[in-house]
Amino acid sequence: MSPESYINFDGKIVKNSKPIILADNRSFRYGDGCFETMKMLNGKIVLESYHFERLFKTVKAFQFNKTGFFISEKFKEEIVELAKRNHHKKAARIRVNVVRGSGGLYDCENNNPHYIIETWDLNAANNKFNENGLVTGIYRDAIKVADSFSHFKSNNYLCYVMAAFWAKEHKLNDAILLNPSGRIADATIANVFIVKDGIVKTPALSEGCIEGVMRKYLLDCLSNEGIPFAEAKITVDDIADASEVFFTNTIRGIRWVKEVGKTNYKHQLSSFFHKKFVMPLYI
Repeated sequence: MSPESYINFDGKIVKNSKPIILADNRSFRYGDGCFETMKMLNGKIVLESYHFERLFKTVKAFQFNKTGFFISEKFKEEIVELAKRNHHKKAARIRVNVVRGSGGLYDCENNNPHYIIETWDLNAANNKFNENGLVTGIYRDAIKVADSFSHFKSNNYLCYVMAAFWAKEHKLNDAILLNPSGRIADATIANVFIVKDGIVKTPALSEGCIEGVMRKYLLDCLSNEGIPFAEAKITVDDIADASEVFFTNTIRGIRWVKEVGKTNYKHQLSSFFHKKFVMPLYI
């Protein structure tokens, strides 16, 4: 029998099996909330400042009440404590979910934020560059909205859920989603980068992509190193004409894409970026 696991609900550690929300919870009803996924190694959160900056910016944008307990040091202590309680000593995946509480669309109980912290054991293989490239495709049945909130990690993830179902059905590792203009937004769990004409490109936030932490970190690194890059409008044709395609996210760092549709790619720059910029984060 596996040992009992625990979660943190509003600062209190409780058994994972304990019910904590009601049927009229607004996150359950409307996707009214946000979340943050983090990676912890040996008790330290990777890119900690990036994560908490994004989380608090999202909470503010979603019009939650400002509270004194929403500070990075408090969350950091509670995350570390929960990981220890769940015996995730070396590597863990962390999820912080923030929800508004109960109520209807126009009569919410209040705007106070409630939060849930979860931890899972993480395989050390997630630190390595993927030797086998990802095989992906472009999913066209759901469109990623491009508006003032599309770059936040909200609890409304339906387009990504359906894209993930499609990818699994077609035996793909991931799927790329398009925005209303038919251009590249992002993948189901990652930001998309391409290398074309010697320039590293990724969709601009205005194109509907999530403002990924690893995306932001990599762009900062490229800027500091003077490596040409652009946040741009990327078309399906641009993907087909690229010399490299790679994905970024917090858990896996950088993963090279071997195939999108019938087009194959190399991994010269993506493997170099992973070694130069991502691996030092794990030391």
